[in-house]
Amino acid sequence: MQTPSDGGSPRSKSSLRNPLGSLTASRRRSQRRTSRRTVPQDTLVQETLDPQKAAFLLQKQWNLYSVTPLYNFSYNKLKDYANHLSAHIAAEKQKGLAFEVGTDLTLKATFSPLPGLKGRAKDPAAVLIQVVTKYPTSKKDPKERIVWTGWFCAPYLEDYVADIIPDTFVCLPLFLVNGGEQLTAMVGSWLQRSFDCCFGKLLITSHELTWLAAMWTGYEVQEHMPATELVFSVPVEPPMTISYTIHAQDFKTLWSDIHKCTGEVTLEEVEQLFQCLYSHFFRHFKIHLSATQLVKVTATVASAHCEGKVKFLNRDHLIQVLGYLTEIAMNNVQY
Repeated sequence: MQTPSDGGSPRSKSSLRNPLGSLTASRRRSQRRTSRRTVPQDTLVQETLDPQKAAFLLQKQWNLYSVTPLYNFSYNKLKDYANHLSAHIAAEKQKGLAFEVGTDLTLKATFSPLPGLKGRAKDPAAVLIQVVTKYPTSKKDPKERIVWTGWFCAPYLEDYVADIIPDTFVCLPLFLVNGGEQLTAMVGSWLQRSFDCCFGKLLITSHELTWLAAMWTGYEVQEHMPATELVFSVPVEPPMTISYTIHAQDFKTLWSDIHKCTGEVTLEEVEQLFQCLYSHFFRHFKIHLSATQLVKVTATVASAHCEGKVKFLNRDHLIQVLGYLTEIAMNNVQY
């Protein structure tokens, strides 16, 4: 999804200038303070998350986008938005555009709230968007299939955002997509035009991946703990990667020896963790991982790739993982 070349509708230039300018300044101050991060705690709010919808979000690869605040978005108009987006898709199909799901199928959009997908009661509610089609398996009972999914969320959104954003905006900075590029572009263009928002591909830096590896390791998981995998890109031609696999319990034990501050994680602890990992790897293979780039982390609760791709592996800590991604999205919103 790309920002329209004309910058959107005329009102976006006037209505967005002041609030988003303040948000940018606050975001820069927040970035300077990221020498420590609070560890989100489990809350009673997430118990309201529909188990079926939570299961649907797991074990899929999601592409991440950062989004500017949505102008005049209303939770009371989700049905209207679904009808308008369905009409937009139908109009685009009539233009003869190619679709990954076939041109002879009817596509329908749906909007629904995800009320439990928040870290605190005051967080804005998440919104699920789906594009479905009906396959004519029989005349009486056509089979419905989901062909595209996207969802906005903002668990643990920082308090300063509510003080800056006017009531005419809803701030849902993290947008996750599972579906083909054609439908992604189509839905994205409609959202941008309807809510004067801008989307940007959310990449995850090597530095952020080290934070995620450390913070995700600290969660208690009831089921079997798979190995933790760190993938590094080596700056050589042809391109090469190194996969560093550590038994999850060994990784957790190492982190427990380093991490002493209850309720928060410090940059010093993250750097110490990776220095220990680098030293161990060099001792065995004589390779300096510090000269490479961390590009992927797979832990017990989630996996994340530097290209902005994530997979959620554990329902119990889904909201906490989304909290970290929301923070990264807020720090990378493209105005």
